[in-house]
Amino acid sequence: MAREFTRSDRVADAVQRLLAQMIPAEIRDPRVGMVNVNSVDVARDLSIAKVYVTVVGAEKEGCEQAVVILNKAAGFLRSLISKELTMRSTPKLMFYYDFTAHQGGVLSGLIDKAVAADKAKRADDTDDSEQ
Repeated sequence: MAREFTRSDRVADAVQRLLAQMIPAEIRDPRVGMVNVNSVDVARDLSIAKVYVTVVGAEKEGCEQAVVILNKAAGFLRSLISKELTMRSTPKLMFYYDFTAHQGGVLSGLIDKAVAADKAKRADDTDDSEQ
């Protein structure tokens, strides 16, 4: 019977859980703030892990600055992960800003605006038909 998840998926899940615990505990730079680790994609050969993060309550510039700081601390975080995981080699960490949360907010705003415009148009149409 085939396994349900590939090894790279299991490693990605473990790395995500460990980074979510380690970043607030070990990275003491106040410019980083509260970081959410949204997802981790590990290459099939387990050499590279792309870590997608957002910073709670920060604008795009603050998030990008936090990503730069996390990329500078990637080696340190990798060494901490290697102490926790029993693997022959630990994936190299590469941090990226996750735009999906921002894009979701923009799309939600556009949908709300369209619904409000539709309601206003229907209200105008019903007022015109009553006269």
